[in-house]
Amino acid sequence: MAIVDDEVRQIAHLARIKIDDNEIPGYAEQLSKILDFVTQMNAVDTDGIEPLAHPLEVAAHNRADVVLERDMRESFQSNAPQIENSLYLVPKVIE
Repeated sequence: MAIVDDEVRQIAHLARIKIDDNEIPGYAEQLSKILDFVTQMNAVDTDGIEPLAHPLEVAAHNRADVVLERDMRESFQSNAPQIENSLYLVPKVIE
């Protein structure tokens, strides 16, 4: 599928990308090659093939759900200007 210069300009506008006019033919050629490849991939018969999440047959190794850090809230809040019920109090910003 051949992409023309006007289509490249439209794609660049939609993507909010500035492209110089002398670069447009190169982008048109590259985009045309991408679309030709997609067309080629769509022609492959994939009936009866299960989708894969990963190309290798590996199991996920999950780590144990354990706390790795100690509670340091009191240490962090010890130098805060104002605290109430373990919450930081800040000045009102919006009226």
